[in-house]
Amino acid sequence: MQISEAESAVMEVLWQRSPQTSEEVFAALAGRQDWQEATVKTLLNRLLNKGAIEAEKDGRRYLYSPKLRREDWVMGESESLLARLFDGRVAPLVAHFSEHRKLSAADVAELRRLVDSLEGHDEPR
Repeated sequence: MQISEAESAVMEVLWQRSPQTSEEVFAALAGRQDWQEATVKTLLNRLLNKGAIEAEKDGRRYLYSPKLRREDWVMGESESLLARLFDGRVAPLVAHFSEHRKLSAADVAELRRLVDSLEGHDEPR
């Protein structure tokens, strides 16, 4: 499922707490985005049409909840990024970041633990 950057901001609000009204979503985004309430309602409608969220009628308003799990979305985005930019391989992605962004000692230690666990070594370094 393709979700735009703007739509993902709305999804993040709903993943943090749901259900929410459009007014609550707008209020949650007010500090982060310079959008009108109509923009938020448009994004909610797009997400409804894509099947990423659902709406339940509550009197004269709707309560919005995510149908798409954040974990599933992150997995899809990650796989898409790897496929488009790194031929589906993780190692070139890590190499790219290590060359262009300074990896912290904590990042390197975490990568070592990850590689050790993939190799079946449980001993800490």
